[in-house]
Amino acid sequence: MTNTVTADAASAARPAAKMPPQIPYIIGNEGCERFSFYGMRNILTVFMMTSLLLAIPEDLRKAEAKEVFHTFVIGVYFFPLLGGWLADRFFGKYPTIFWLSLVYCAGHACLAIFEDNIRGFYFGLFLISLGSGGIKPLVSSFVGDQFDKSNRSLAQKVYDAFYWIINFGSFFASLLMPVILKSFGASVAFGLPGILMGVATLILWSGRKKYVHQPARGANPHSFIWVVWTALKAGGLGMGVAAVGLLLAAYSLSQMASLGFVAAVCLALVLVMGFGGAGAALQLERARGVHPDEAVDGARAVLRVLVLFALVTPFWSLFDQKASTWVLQADQMAKPEWFQSSMMQALNPALVMILIPFNNLVLYPALARMGLKVTALRRMGAGIALSGFAWIFAGMLQLWLDAGDTVSIVWQMLPYVALTLGEVLVSATGLEFAYSQAPLSMKGTIMSFWSLSVTVGNLWVLLSNVSIKSPGALAAIHSTGYSETACLMFFFAAFALVAALLFALVARRYPMQNNYRG
Repeated sequence: MTNTVTADAASAARPAAKMPPQIPYIIGNEGCERFSFYGMRNILTVFMMTSLLLAIPEDLRKAEAKEVFHTFVIGVYFFPLLGGWLADRFFGKYPTIFWLSLVYCAGHACLAIFEDNIRGFYFGLFLISLGSGGIKPLVSSFVGDQFDKSNRSLAQKVYDAFYWIINFGSFFASLLMPVILKSFGASVAFGLPGILMGVATLILWSGRKKYVHQPARGANPHSFIWVVWTALKAGGLGMGVAAVGLLLAAYSLSQMASLGFVAAVCLALVLVMGFGGAGAALQLERARGVHPDEAVDGARAVLRVLVLFALVTPFWSLFDQKASTWVLQADQMAKPEWFQSSMMQALNPALVMILIPFNNLVLYPALARMGLKVTALRRMGAGIALSGFAWIFAGMLQLWLDAGDTVSIVWQMLPYVALTLGEVLVSATGLEFAYSQAPLSMKGTIMSFWSLSVTVGNLWVLLSNVSIKSPGALAAIHSTGYSETACLMFFFAAFALVAALLFALVARRYPMQNNYRG
């Protein structure tokens, strides 16, 4: 009884957690930046199909537009590795975010200027992928830097608000930009997001004196990469596993002619990282003595998280195709004359803005009262499974279309609802989960790997598009009597459901961490 009273008294004496006053600057910056990104991304497939790629025969244009789109997304989620390295090693988070934001603005300018020049347009996409990707892990971890253990309880709410404002920008971008593209042309449609990115950069700069700045660490001989390398150098089974990854990577690069440059290089990188990480995990203890215990334990924590991240990649395969495969499906559906296929994407952020407060204020408290603890990992596993069900619904719609029936675009709302609920459970939760699990010295590293999981997800899309063109795959598909599109949809649904099952099994043994500042 005495212990209970003492604990209650201590709790009452503890001051209430306060929201950092600099958070509105970061949230405002993110809202404008996300409008700029989704504003151009959501019209990208349509613009390529109706303008940029007209020189390509119509029967090949869909595949080309889809490949360009997912290659761009791969770049966006690959460059976080570069941004995280620059911030951690040399400049710190804020300066890196600011200067890469200017590169981002230049990319938007190229899209507006080079609407009729495919090389100039693709260079603009490269600059946007560099700028947007480079700042991606830094902004989310920069949010976490503003908190310490005294107000850590508010961090998940801010990450939810952070994700809410992302979708606020995405909602209006998805609704307005297709109309602006049709009414005013590509220069205006791609120029307006550039202006919003300029505003985002200005908002970020305005709060520069209020932020908590974590300095760059400089050269760190005990970084994650060096600890892993030390473990592998010790030889043994771990080095053998890593060597297998190198051989498979070399084979991947040798298939560049059939896979394509981006897919081959990304697959090689994934193989090196995957097998190298697995090899290091087998003998990480051999790095002790060369590196301090804190660094070795931190590396082990990162490797544990990477197993979960690998199982999230199928979710991103499904999620990012709503801006390519689902837009092309919407083109086949019955809809009002004024309604553009890409406008359907506005449903996703609109639902996110409803679901985030609904989950936090209604669903999670209700489940807690029922005795069901809604942990971060349970949310993420359920979200991956929901994305699989969404694609079963989309596949059924495709079968309906393939039969020659008229299908209203209203039916596409069903897979959007399931996919968006999955997104809220995976993506919004994953941001805070990734930050909280990383040791203080490896925040940039872990957030970069979280973004890299999206790259890998889009890599699976590119590889599936290549694989389905093989004679064996085509023969198998034709034997089913279904279209290639429908078969791919059901394949991706199964891919996500298997990943959700494996995620649940791994999550049961995962040791949760609380790595916020003291």
